Amino acid sequence: MSECRIVAAAALSSAGTTLAECYASVVGSQLCLRPKTRAGISSFFGEVSLNAQLPEDWPANHYSRNNTMLWQLFCQIADEFQALIAEVPAHRIGVVIGTSTSGIAESEPYFQALAAGDGSEKDTLFHLDQQDISSPSVSLATYLGLTGPCLSISTACSSGANALGTAKRWLENDICDLVIAGGVDTLCDLTIQGFDSLGAMSHQRCLPFSSQRAGINLGEGGALFLLTADSKGIQVAGVGSASDAHHFSAPHPEALGAKNAMKMALEQAQLGPADIGYLNLHGTATEQNDTMESKAVRSVFGQVDCSSTKGVMGHTLGAAGAIECALCFSCLELNQLPANTTDVLAEEFADIGLLRETKIKSDLGAVMSNSFAFGGSNVSVVLTKRESN
Repeated sequence: MSECRIVAAAALSSAGTTLAECYASVVGSQLCLRPKTRAGISSFFGEVSLNAQLPEDWPANHYSRNNTMLWQLFCQIADEFQALIAEVPAHRIGVVIGTSTSGIAESEPYFQALAAGDGSEKDTLFHLDQQDISSPSVSLATYLGLTGPCLSISTACSSGANALGTAKRWLENDICDLVIAGGVDTLCDLTIQGFDSLGAMSHQRCLPFSSQRAGINLGEGGALFLLTADSKGIQVAGVGSASDAHHFSAPHPEALGAKNAMKMALEQAQLGPADIGYLNLHGTATEQNDTMESKAVRSVFGQVDCSSTKGVMGHTLGAAGAIECALCFSCLELNQLPANTTDVLAEEFADIGLLRETKIKSDLGAVMSNSFAFGGSNVSVVLTKRESN
């Protein structure tokens, strides 16, 4: 069996500025979304309180809220990183970060000023590097002096999960000895207006798997992992990636890609459906996603303890897969499963195992997290807990 150990994990979202805080909010079913009007759209949003600043010598032209969030995440795993790099040369350390917005928010004042035609765009200090999708990974690797593989992944809402899959392959194929991997995304007007134009946003709290669900609430946040090829501890045991390419923004109605992703992740982890003690659902609270995902769960598992955590912190886009894998990491460490936050579940979903309340599961050995994105990019990640040698 391949080895990909999570040495350290960090997360931040509207539910907290550390993984411990985010997990406590999720298992406590604390609703961290707040009503607000942004970009002319009234909804509930999950916003992050940043308590860090980018270092003064951060790579030029890469200053953005997105990268500030990334740096705040890295600071949470910096001690573990420093403890490991003494024995790992810089060219054997990789960086892979998933994002869908990068620094787009920094470009918006520039384009607004440009449209005004009064020359005020010259005062915005905007640089194209800020919004480059590669900015998070490139700027972090440059700042840390790392010369190993450096990659940004932008596959919409599966970006962070795909980053973990890439890190696993680098370790398995002896390309790296150590990988920093994760996902980070910030709210911006372009994303908010885009989702609203698709009719995908709810103007009330999102209600995953409810008969009254009306769409997503958007959030921001990120998660970062430090990964090594080690047989101990919590492992990224399987990653399944399957594209159904059914529609630009709608999932396949029969969940073909979702089913295949889950099956592939199980196969790579050398596990069966009965081995999975908890499934973190993509669970966006859109009409089509929840119906599609329930079909996939019935097909692969029949019934399994499962829940969506997006009712707590919203849909964090390219960071969602990473954040939810970090929550699954905490589930394996602490043996407590979060409930689905919807008070009244739709009858059509009553048979898949949705948790109505927090559950203690002392024998938890393997969990799965689903991330399903625009364009049919479906990713499932299996984490397992191994006893220390």
